[in-house]
Amino acid sequence: MTQLNLPETLHTILVVSAAEHAALVRMLARLELGVQVVNRGDTALAAIADDGVALVLLDVALAGSARLELVPRLVRAAPGRQLPVLVMSAAASEEERERALEAGAAGYLRLPCAPEEIVEKIQIELTVRHAWPELPRDDLPDMARLEVNYHTLLAGSPDAILLFDAARGTPIDVNRNAERLFGRTSAELMRLRLNDLCPPAQPDGTPSREAIDALLHKVLGGEVRVFPMTFQHSSGRLVDCEIRLVMLDQDGMRLLHMRLVDVTGQRLAEALRTGQNALLEMVARGAPLTETLNKLLLLVEAQAPGVVCTIQLLDEDGRTVRSGAAPSLPPDYLQALDGIPIGPRVGSCGTAMFLREPVIAADIARDPLWEGYRELALRHGLRACWAVPILGDASTVLGSFAIYYREPRPPRSEDERLIRVAVHLAGIAIERTRREAELARHRDHLEELVLARTAELRHAKEQAEQASASLAAALDNLRLTQDELVRRDKLAALGALVAGVAHELNTPIGNSLTVASTMSEHLATLKSRLQAGLRRADLEQYLEAAGEADGVIVRNLTRAGRLIASFKQVAVDTASSQRRQFRLDEFIAELVLPLLAATPQPRPQVRQEIAPDLVMDSYPGPLGQAISTLFENAVVHGLAGRTDGTVTIAAHGLDDGCIALSVRDDGAGIAPQHVAKVYDPFFTTRPGASGLGLHVTHNIVTGLLGGRIALDSTPGLGTTFTLTLPAVAP
Repeated sequence: MTQLNLPETLHTILVVSAAEHAALVRMLARLELGVQVVNRGDTALAAIADDGVALVLLDVALAGSARLELVPRLVRAAPGRQLPVLVMSAAASEEERERALEAGAAGYLRLPCAPEEIVEKIQIELTVRHAWPELPRDDLPDMARLEVNYHTLLAGSPDAILLFDAARGTPIDVNRNAERLFGRTSAELMRLRLNDLCPPAQPDGTPSREAIDALLHKVLGGEVRVFPMTFQHSSGRLVDCEIRLVMLDQDGMRLLHMRLVDVTGQRLAEALRTGQNALLEMVARGAPLTETLNKLLLLVEAQAPGVVCTIQLLDEDGRTVRSGAAPSLPPDYLQALDGIPIGPRVGSCGTAMFLREPVIAADIARDPLWEGYRELALRHGLRACWAVPILGDASTVLGSFAIYYREPRPPRSEDERLIRVAVHLAGIAIERTRREAELARHRDHLEELVLARTAELRHAKEQAEQASASLAAALDNLRLTQDELVRRDKLAALGALVAGVAHELNTPIGNSLTVASTMSEHLATLKSRLQAGLRRADLEQYLEAAGEADGVIVRNLTRAGRLIASFKQVAVDTASSQRRQFRLDEFIAELVLPLLAATPQPRPQVRQEIAPDLVMDSYPGPLGQAISTLFENAVVHGLAGRTDGTVTIAAHGLDDGCIALSVRDDGAGIAPQHVAKVYDPFFTTRPGASGLGLHVTHNIVTGLLGGRIALDSTPGLGTTFTLTLPAVAP
């Protein structure tokens, strides 16, 4: 921020406002200016009596009525010197701005406004008031007289500065940074209008003349803020700038102070970040590789105008060049290189892939690496090339990225960053495509295996159907193969279950069918005798047979109903199971009471050894069903016929967050040859039992509850089933 060269008597900025201005005070202190803040008009007039006030910032809310009476009173309160008054308004309008200027205000600021913009307006206003000499009104300012003040300020500015005569529309002063920005001398710039320094149209398509007219209209309306504008260097290169225009009134002249900041680098960096994100999104959604590589090369070429980029791929054989992408070159260029082997003298790209390191050819016409491909490159106007290998890992080359120049030259230092970004993104896209291709090959191979396996299974099924001449043979075959199928996969387990269901239901249903058939014959006999004359003995004999048949059918159908209820328990229904948190000790205590009550005499002694404070977030219903089954199994099989048996239910926590819950009895134990079969469906050593209890328990524990079950049994000493369950069910 440039220090002001003010008279020694002027050192204070008077702010007439009710708002806080701490940031403004700090920024003005850097200009060696003090700030006095008042919130009343009479106090402001009293402060003007002090000759130290250099400028007044007046909030329009304190300026009086619509005529802003305080403005002329403040100006008149400092006779003999030009006291500038800048009016600030939070509800700015063109009509209010005109009233403020008519009342004598030097300027009009629209709020909210950044403190630095207010300071800049103050700095410009004070510079115009106190650093400019009197200038003749009938001609341009005398630059010989101007350069000791405002011209010196321009020359020392780090930004490009132009001072325009609003009436003529041409600059009257520029600094060296402006000459560098536009690539023109000050004499050339003095002859050009503002729109002459712009391309015909702005990036959004608006004609530059219209954009400049709109900008000037805003400045004339009192706006002081940053405007975006694209200019054109004398070489034709576009320059993106942020400009700040301020209107100055000096001795009847309307001058435009314009400060320009070149933001081309920032725009390119932003475009590069945006392009990178778009490319990564294309890679993530699986866009075609050629489309992704073309977009990447166009992004790089937009960052470095004048260069041409290509990407060539290395075949998976690690020796052959394949076409990649070159959106700015004719297709025949890459086609001519497709299929050539890499080597130590195969242009820049083939050599870079062979050596796994960058290769620079500053002049293709003279470089020996291009001996066999020189004519091809020169025919397409390519005179220099910098190629970098694209590596998947330390030992895998995916391809090469190359930047071509239209004239012999070494690579530019600013291109190195672009090449690193391009090589990294190209590597991601190429490697992703290769992995997808490899997955597709594996998927095709897997489909072939599945088809072959399906054909084998279909053939096996056909053979099984041909071999099954009758239901009995089919049931025998299923029964013989059941154990092996259960262990191999769940589909075979389903077949075994169907076989068991058919076998178990066959007896009661067969008995019922036999009795029903017999009763049908008795009924036919009774009907025939009814025509010849029915005797009482025949009727009584039929009723007796019907009663016996009714009992047989009811018993068998009742047994079939119980079997079906047992079969329904084989599958654990997760959707209907209620999940909640519960204390395990309280849950077991509530469960044991009904278990004991339902157990016939003699009842065993039940011990509970549950560690306190064990809390589970699980399914208490299925868990209770599993424990009940283990308890009943211990009573029926382990303690059958004993009057002094004991069943112990114990639980304790494990280090991995699980809970070990065991049901132990001191009964007869399980024979070794039966241990491996206890969880098999329909396996039982007790006639009349369904053989599904432990199978259902196994399904509950390993399925819905997400745990595992283990068996430890010694004949004559008892049996222990241990459930290892997660405290929080899956």
